Amino acid sequence: VDATRSHFGSSRSLFSAHGSARVCAPGSNVRKAEAPDPAMSERKVSIKNADMSEQMQQEVIECAQQAMDKFNTERDIANFIKKEFDKRHSPFWHIMVGKNFGSFVTHETKHFIYFQIQPLFFLLFKAGQ
Repeated sequence: VDATRSHFGSSRSLFSAHGSARVCAPGSNVRKAEAPDPAMSERKVSIKNADMSEQMQQEVIECAQQAMDKFNTERDIANFIKKEFDKRHSPFWHIMVGKNFGSFVTHETKHFIYFQIQPLFFLLFKAGQ
């Protein structure tokens, strides 16, 4: 298993406005994606650190927004995202969701993201096989 230790340093932001999301990454063009739910477009999303493809990052954001729309507790939100990613991208995904937590993890290369969808922070990574 190719693994990487991650800490939080770099940041990119994804801002939502009027039903579309713009991904702003250093040195890249702005990309628009339609948001399926108007409630989702009102939440500010900020990617704090990622070692993950752009496509998978977008998938994580959409999955987290869907979980936040469906569930009220951090535990239920985390459970939904973990099960979805285990199903879509094979086990073993780990996730933390909350407003305040510390972490230092070892993860598989290209399988890590730390982001915020206000008011919650999300740490999702894949480890072990």
